[in-house]
Amino acid sequence: MAAPASRSALRALRSATRPARCTIRPISRTCIPRQSLRAFSNSARRRDDASDLSEPGHDVRYTTDLYPELKRDSRFTELKQEHVDFFKKTLEDESAVIDGLSKDASDDLEPFNRDWMKKYRGRTKVVLKPKSVEEVSKVLKYCNDNMLAVVPQGGNSGLVGGSVPVFDEVVINLTRMNKIRSFDDVSGILVIDGGVIMENADNFLKEHGHIYPLDLGAKGSAQVGGNVAANAGGLRFLRYGSLHGNVLGLEAVLPDGTILNDLSKLRKNNTGYDLKQLFIGGEGTIGIITGVSIQCPQRSKAVNVAYFGLESYEKVQKAYKEAKLQLGEILSAFELMDAASQGFVHRKTEMKRPIEGDYPFYCLIETSGSNGEHDNEKLEAFLEHVMGEEIVADGVVAQDGTQIAELWGWREGITEAMGHFGATYKYDLSIPIKDLYKVVEDTRERLESKQLIGDDKVALGVVGFGHMGDGNIHLNIPVRRYDKDVEAAIEPWVYEWIQKKEGSISAEHGLGIAKAKYIGYQRDETMLKLMHQIKQLYDPNGIMMPYKYLSGEGVKEHTGAATS
Repeated sequence: MAAPASRSALRALRSATRPARCTIRPISRTCIPRQSLRAFSNSARRRDDASDLSEPGHDVRYTTDLYPELKRDSRFTELKQEHVDFFKKTLEDESAVIDGLSKDASDDLEPFNRDWMKKYRGRTKVVLKPKSVEEVSKVLKYCNDNMLAVVPQGGNSGLVGGSVPVFDEVVINLTRMNKIRSFDDVSGILVIDGGVIMENADNFLKEHGHIYPLDLGAKGSAQVGGNVAANAGGLRFLRYGSLHGNVLGLEAVLPDGTILNDLSKLRKNNTGYDLKQLFIGGEGTIGIITGVSIQCPQRSKAVNVAYFGLESYEKVQKAYKEAKLQLGEILSAFELMDAASQGFVHRKTEMKRPIEGDYPFYCLIETSGSNGEHDNEKLEAFLEHVMGEEIVADGVVAQDGTQIAELWGWREGITEAMGHFGATYKYDLSIPIKDLYKVVEDTRERLESKQLIGDDKVALGVVGFGHMGDGNIHLNIPVRRYDKDVEAAIEPWVYEWIQKKEGSISAEHGLGIAKAKYIGYQRDETMLKLMHQIKQLYDPNGIMMPYKYLSGEGVKEHTGAATS
């Protein structure tokens, strides 16, 4: 391990072309090709992949085959021609209605019936694409009056099956509601349609010197309304916090067609109940978000990204502690990736790794500030310290925007890289930081003990990555195909594990259908009773998002006893 370096020596390392191993260095052009890895994490391409039934292994079973205990609710009306005729008349534009009732529209409907993970698939016969809040209102009122079940859908980039139908629910997709309504470059307040793609919003803000306070690997297709409905966390949470704080106001349509107009542009407003908070993270169960007013920070002029290899999780924790202490106000991201996650990215892309050698853990840190010289000095001091104390074993520092994107690709590309080799069981968990990676180790040990992992087994491994700064780990089990034995080994065992650690079974991905029946591991009977009362108040007919979220009836007690 290199001895502690002086600041002048570190500057020399940053300008070198290929320093020796175990130094923090700039990215060599021979180390990573210039092509940005962000390109393969674009969710719009995921949608294309999911739609291609001709590719081997891409066939998706119906959700009802995965969950045979689910039965269609007999209260809901089956779609009829008169319903489709009303929708066509109301939305006027022929392209606004995909009609699979009066003609065969299977190919057109398929991208809206299935999720990009190739796990969930419904049987809707109609997709509606309203272009205004008034059209959403008319459509929802009609559905409510006629007991037609509804699934709101944005970019369909979710991970828990919430955005696709289970049976024949009417899909209301907000793609055509894609306008920027207003932006105040003094206050940084953006008012925007719910169907605006997140990346488009961020690109608009970039032109005005601001930044969208949320960043996701799925930014290329995820929509703002869906972000808010899921209360997505993402890569900027450490710096900018939750949407519960950044969203100032909402426009939403209730199941009976009532338009809730609360597009406040005020940061302070204590006038009565803050009703918008019920829609943030409500997953579309009490209404459809059609407009959002959101506080957007000033875009940082100086951005640095470093990528490290570390020899233990204990050293990962030390590195995070030092980053908070020494980088303070400029620290904008601290991401954790294990060796398995980086191995999948390497196998998928065939790109040369950012650093030589193999390490059990890798971290990506980002700093964002207004003064490049000041930020560089703080970063150099931090790097000197973590290298001198032998906390970090090796690393690289990006020297320009292209290299920043390349390094972020090793984090953002994990999900799609695993998907290239088959399917993936995904668990989005919040755990106290000291135990953050323990769930990965214990899951790996459990599956190995049941002989489910191996070259000739269904599971390819157990992967852990996530947001160290938020205490949020993404536990992933990549498999050749979805398999009942693997699922039975993981569930409900993993939720019992989380319950014992007083963590959360859903940190940022929501409940959808995947976790609906396990909500009782997280919420007690009193809280569940209150949630059901809210649902009943806003949606007495239960047409919104049936079979999901609270429909799992996870009210039964869970003792947390281990499952053998």
